[in-house]
Amino acid sequence: MIQRYRYGNPFPTEATVEQIAISEGTLPFFETDGKGGFSYSLKEDDIVYGLGEQVRGINKRGWHYVSWNFDNPHHQEDTLSLYGAHNFLIVHGEVTFGVFFDYAGKLEFDIGYTRRSLMRVRAQKNDLDVYLITGENEKEIVRRFRHLIGRSYIPPFWAFGYGQSRWGYKNEADIREVVSEYQKAGIPLDSVYMDIDYMENYKDFTVDAGRFPNLGDLVSELSRQGVHLVPIIDAGVKIEEGYEVYEEGVKNNHFCKNAAGEDFVGAVWPGRVHFPDFLNPKAREWFGEKYSVLTKLGIDGFWNDMNEPAIFYTEDRFADTLTKLEELSTKNVGINEYFAFTGMVAGLNGNAGDYEKFYHNVNGKPVKHSEVHNLYGMNMTRAAYEALRKLAPHKRTLFFSRSSYIGAHRYGGIWQGDNKSWWSHILQSMQQLPALNMAGFLFVGCDVGGFGSDTTEDLMIRWLQYSLFTPLFRNHSSNGTRRQELYCFENIKALGDMIQIRYSLIPYLYSEFLKAVYEDSMMFRPLAFDFPEDKLAASVEDQLFLGDELIIAPIYQQNAVGRYVYLPEEMMLVRMRRYNDYDTEVLPKGHHYVSSKLSELVFFLRKGRAIPMVAPALNTSLLTSEITTMLGYPEGTYSLYEEKLQ
Repeated sequence: MIQRYRYGNPFPTEATVEQIAISEGTLPFFETDGKGGFSYSLKEDDIVYGLGEQVRGINKRGWHYVSWNFDNPHHQEDTLSLYGAHNFLIVHGEVTFGVFFDYAGKLEFDIGYTRRSLMRVRAQKNDLDVYLITGENEKEIVRRFRHLIGRSYIPPFWAFGYGQSRWGYKNEADIREVVSEYQKAGIPLDSVYMDIDYMENYKDFTVDAGRFPNLGDLVSELSRQGVHLVPIIDAGVKIEEGYEVYEEGVKNNHFCKNAAGEDFVGAVWPGRVHFPDFLNPKAREWFGEKYSVLTKLGIDGFWNDMNEPAIFYTEDRFADTLTKLEELSTKNVGINEYFAFTGMVAGLNGNAGDYEKFYHNVNGKPVKHSEVHNLYGMNMTRAAYEALRKLAPHKRTLFFSRSSYIGAHRYGGIWQGDNKSWWSHILQSMQQLPALNMAGFLFVGCDVGGFGSDTTEDLMIRWLQYSLFTPLFRNHSSNGTRRQELYCFENIKALGDMIQIRYSLIPYLYSEFLKAVYEDSMMFRPLAFDFPEDKLAASVEDQLFLGDELIIAPIYQQNAVGRYVYLPEEMMLVRMRRYNDYDTEVLPKGHHYVSSKLSELVFFLRKGRAIPMVAPALNTSLLTSEITTMLGYPEGTYSLYEEKLQ
């Protein structure tokens, strides 16, 4: 059952697609203060799942979190906000229920942080809808919530292939070199991503003619080889006379305004920019149509970035900071002045005060951005999705975004932001998967190998062994870091073998993805969702069910040659070196130490189950659906989920 409770005058977020009548009375289980605050008493053994893209494990109890989409590449244990706002929780205990706080501004969750026995949720204003979802178990609660928020986005089939990306592919020769080196190494590849380097002075929907003089020809050339080019699109539009996108946006009032009614000015990659007003349908339609500049060249995939929106600085704050720094330059800078200095500079990027300075036009009325902040990235992806449905109605286009809110899952996938080449970020990515699936985000993945910092060969191999199970499978790294294309490492064979295993599993992974889409289910689940009475399963934070067939248990520690696992039932251990070279062993329920050499992928198949494998190919266009192996128990069968095209 789903109940909806209204407080104040909520902003219509469009997160839900099913109309639920507003219930009379008070929200069950919670105490409310009438000021945007909600409290729930936690029992000793209660588990709290959810919040989508957040830190601190599968069970969110014991920390505090802030739903406020924020450009933060340092995902550490003390982080409060990341790139998405996914305000859905499931409380499991004596009473088990789901709750969605539909609120577009800043929302704080204290889940047993101040007091272990108390969960407190606070919205900045008492203007929100709260949905309470009950059911027989967590799976049923998720199914009902997913039906409430609408069907998840389905990407093109080729998007399940391996993608190579880097901020730093500066010209056509760089792109061709990447494709050529993968082909020489015999490693499958379906896509190459173009970061901001392809643009002319970081201007959206432009191509630098000097570095990419024949982008359309390059797209066609690579397409014949089964490789797709996927460019980045940023939220900020550069302020520059003669730049068509800027001039059209100004002329037609498509940009967000400041308090005086003038186009708001922030700064990101190109310097001074305006931000399209994506909450305005006319602005969305205008910006979305601009993607045709690239689709006309044959581009059939995009990734949207910087759409929290990220703001490096605003001019007034920048000027004030320079003035204060100049004052400090004449003083004896001690500890207090030093911290003031570093704090002012660090405080320019994403300063909360800057989001109070601009407004959206919603049905002819100005709405302060801070009150709808978390909707911005969602509506940028919506702009692209809706436009491409018109521009290319008979094909699917790849879309994924950095910033999102619940509801964005209908328009595209997400990647999990600018992570680091840290072992802990393998685990963090995996722990986010169930909560993201709960919120409808199924086409999900992280930057394989890590975006920031310098990766290592062993980290890359272990990361591949985790990420080859995720729908989005992209190796991405930052400019200035160590090159991490797979052909750059010594043990190319082991790396290539992991990619081939991925391709042999694509039909199964795509089938499980579609099943999760059409059945409103989860592709990735905590062990406790399937074994609710097993207290040990409830405590496992580094293993997940994938579909109904297998458990993934990646290695996420440097130099590890194995790990401990907990099996909630008898299962088959698979130790795979290559798609056609593996050993199996049946293990009983319980705790096990499982060895795993660096070149070995280890996972576990459930009792009586089997999964299909096909022969790998150099890209998805060459894959056949002919099953070469049924991997698992002899009695196990599997039916590939049929896609319902529409």
